[in-house]
Amino acid sequence: MLGQEYEHLQWILGYKERRVGEVPNTWVADYSLVDLIEKGLINPDHGNTFLETAGLKDFFWQITWPEDYETPDEFLVNAIGQARGYVIFVHGWTGNHLIWEDLPGMTVLSNRQLVAFSVDHNGFGQSRFVSSTPHTDKCNPPAAMETLQQWVDLIKIRRQPGQIGQRVIHFVGHSMGGATLFYLNPILWNYGEVTRYALAPALLLEDEMHQVFYTTLGIGIGILQRIPVLEVFERFLKPSMLSTLLSGASDNVKALHSAQYNDTPRGITGATFLAMGRLQNREIAHDWELMRVMLGHRDPLVGLIDMMDLLMKLEFPAANIRVVPGTHYMFSVGHETPANAWQHAQNRELVVQDILALHQKACSMQEKGHLIG
Repeated sequence: MLGQEYEHLQWILGYKERRVGEVPNTWVADYSLVDLIEKGLINPDHGNTFLETAGLKDFFWQITWPEDYETPDEFLVNAIGQARGYVIFVHGWTGNHLIWEDLPGMTVLSNRQLVAFSVDHNGFGQSRFVSSTPHTDKCNPPAAMETLQQWVDLIKIRRQPGQIGQRVIHFVGHSMGGATLFYLNPILWNYGEVTRYALAPALLLEDEMHQVFYTTLGIGIGILQRIPVLEVFERFLKPSMLSTLLSGASDNVKALHSAQYNDTPRGITGATFLAMGRLQNREIAHDWELMRVMLGHRDPLVGLIDMMDLLMKLEFPAANIRVVPGTHYMFSVGHETPANAWQHAQNRELVVQDILALHQKACSMQEKGHLIG
């Protein structure tokens, strides 16, 4: 039965669907915030305020946990509540929670004290904006990070008052999701409570060429929504853009991105690209002890040299940076060439190893406390 210690996690029983995961010995469950509010499992005032502040119609996430057999619902809250860490996977532009494929399952099987959350965010997937033409201030990386931090508090997965033991929140972001992690506010977190791993972060503050590219692309996609006669232009724009974005990724990820692009209002896609190109917010806290970055050596969407220049200006530790052979999707195992598949498979394993290492370090920091002197 539900233990009193985890009463704040009763929303876990409000899943829309629960099923066996694609990775053996894992299970997954899907959640809609609006659905949880309607079921009375999330405070309606808090939930609706969250959605209104973010400008969203709904917020969707999927949970992946290790399980060798089907746990009855009466034990599910305890099973997930007892985790020592929650790994939150944050996708990039024109993506959704499914782009991570096996990574959430691989992560929780590598350390069974972890549970993975894969979110739809920033207006994509089932977390759609109310407006079909949102303001860039609603869909840029700082706004996305603020939304994620508020969502974590809303569903109460941080260690609650009176609870014992370590509890770590891990953010893993790709592309624009990786850029988002740079805007985490460390003041809101306890010592050793949160880690970040940015994969191919599209943070273009030192990259004027890519800024112009994304600004122009965003304006162009936005115009497509208002002038239907230009739809013929999109027949050439979409394949070229997705081919560049998805080089080296699996066929499954390529199909997901194509479907997501078709399903998303052009105004949202255009505003998101525009937000990336116009972002000039340099109010980034230099708190890097529990943050890592992975870059691909032939990533056409995140310039390697410009990104390294930015990390230098941010005084980001060299020991916390990985540069690996690979493309923008360096963790997705595509089969364009045998060498690509071999390298991306290794990169995916490195991502899991780095998440586990960050978890161990964060737990150690919590156990020992902040050392002074």
